[in-house]
Amino acid sequence: MVTLRPLAVDDAPALTRIYSGASIRHTTGKPLTLDQAQEKIRAALARAAETPRAQWSWGILHEDDLIGLISLRRRTQVMGTLSYILREDTWGHGYATQAAHQVVADAFTTASLHRLEAMHHPDNPASGRVLIKAGFTRVGTSDRHDDDGVAIPYELYALETDGI
Repeated sequence: MVTLRPLAVDDAPALTRIYSGASIRHTTGKPLTLDQAQEKIRAALARAAETPRAQWSWGILHEDDLIGLISLRRRTQVMGTLSYILREDTWGHGYATQAAHQVVADAFTTASLHRLEAMHHPDNPASGRVLIKAGFTRVGTSDRHDDDGVAIPYELYALETDGI
């Protein structure tokens, strides 16, 4: 069982462990430094105070251990995107799926969104399985460019309020 909570200033060391190793292989590919983790937390706390609110970020906890981060971003008045990252040593236990279910519920109630989208790198099929278990449907691909300008066809998923 996982719980979600807002990030706290003292979460920076845990974020550096989350944003490292295999966990970042299909993101930036660069580990998060302590200073970058602190800035990420400051930005999340600032966004939490905005009105209207456009982004929510929660720490994913298993017991009292911060094992990941999940975010919801409002892209339009009615559409948002979901993203998540887990520490590598916690993969395969259903934690991302549990967190995604909780955020989906918030997205369609608290945030009043009608559609969610999420995507994952084509070499990360486990993330696609998380999205399917959370109720998403694969709808196609979306090209994202790497640092060299090469287009990578990310798998694109969507979930609408009538799909939950």
